[in-house]
Amino acid sequence: MRRFFPHLSVVLGASALAVAFMPGELAAQTAACSSPSEITRLGQPLRRLAHRIAARQSITIVAIGSSSTAGAGASSSAASYPSRLEVELKARFPHLDIKVLNRGVGGEVAAEMLARFDKAVLAEQPDLVLWQVGTNTVLRHQNVAAVETLIHEGIERLRTSGSDIVLIDPQFAPKVTLEPEAPQMIRLISATAKAENVGVFHRFDVMRHWKEAQALSFETFLSPDGLHMNDWSYACVAKLLASSLEDAATRATAVAGAVRSSAQRPTSP
Repeated sequence: MRRFFPHLSVVLGASALAVAFMPGELAAQTAACSSPSEITRLGQPLRRLAHRIAARQSITIVAIGSSSTAGAGASSSAASYPSRLEVELKARFPHLDIKVLNRGVGGEVAAEMLARFDKAVLAEQPDLVLWQVGTNTVLRHQNVAAVETLIHEGIERLRTSGSDIVLIDPQFAPKVTLEPEAPQMIRLISATAKAENVGVFHRFDVMRHWKEAQALSFETFLSPDGLHMNDWSYACVAKLLASSLEDAATRATAVAGAVRSSAQRPTSP
């Protein structure tokens, strides 16, 4: 007599489904979102952001960049890093009105972003600008050294508005790392930021930490195209970036407090 085991078939079906999705989606659900503080710590305090937080004033952040700012590879616009960053910051500062505007356009290089600065960025009177740059220059085999001048120009234009500035470097992904100019671009962005006294969120090193130190597969944090991030990595970058911004604003407040205390200290007769 034949016997049927419907519950067993359900279990086997679920197991097969889990195996089918484990390389990416399910693996990402169990991956730890982390990175050493020495990687995520911004090089400069964020003074305007600190002032707005202390004064309980509204905060406008503009994220400009290319496809990984726009959210290519994410399941929806709500899963892009700017959207997730807004959620993270509101959780940290629930008493503040915070908005993060996504001004990413896929395929753009630095010169094309600069051409949009007036309307896409400065018109919003931002308190902080997050500028993701460099990836498409590398992928298109354009002159990497020429980007240095453009970044200097962009920083000066943003600085005149009084906004804080943080640069974001390329992603650690096979299509980027295979390009021989990639290391030069990473070094150039860091050096330019240091010369201009602005912070850098080292996305490349964060993602390399996931791959090399945490032993996560590329499928865990990249979309199938081997270039763009996915929902997990966008959310993780947003979480780590929010923590970095909070830390940089806190340091700015501490520095300001130390300066005031020094100014108020009586001089020796």
